[in-house]
Amino acid sequence: MSTFRDLLSSKTTLKADARKLAIDELEKLIKALNEVLAAEKAKAAKKEEAAREANIRKINKLLAETGLDPEDLKKRKAGKRKAATKARGKAGKRAKVKPKYRLVVDGKEHLWSGRGRAPKVFQAHFDAGNSKESCLIESAGKR
Repeated sequence: MSTFRDLLSSKTTLKADARKLAIDELEKLIKALNEVLAAEKAKAAKKEEAAREANIRKINKLLAETGLDPEDLKKRKAGKRKAATKARGKAGKRAKVKPKYRLVVDGKEHLWSGRGRAPKVFQAHFDAGNSKESCLIESAGKR
């Protein structure tokens, strides 16, 4: 078995040894390995299912000992999910910020809250030598 593992551990060695075999021999080897793989996967799935069933039995035993019903857990889980969704909804939404600056260019009004990067229209206005205060909306300035 260790020779087989040594062979598989090096891709170069594996290629060199595979070149020594005829194509039909390689196909037989691949078929045999695929059968072994399928059998091992089935064995692992069966083992996993047995472990799952054992866990279910343990949980049902604990529920019986404590006098709880599986429906009690479902109700509790649903309640937590609703609360988590509600909390997430509140945290995710922010109030819209009122505009602090207004600029009218070619009859079109542009508004900006003053937060973040200045829009191109405002930046061009500031680059032309104008101040932010010249665009300040009066009601926003009085606090």
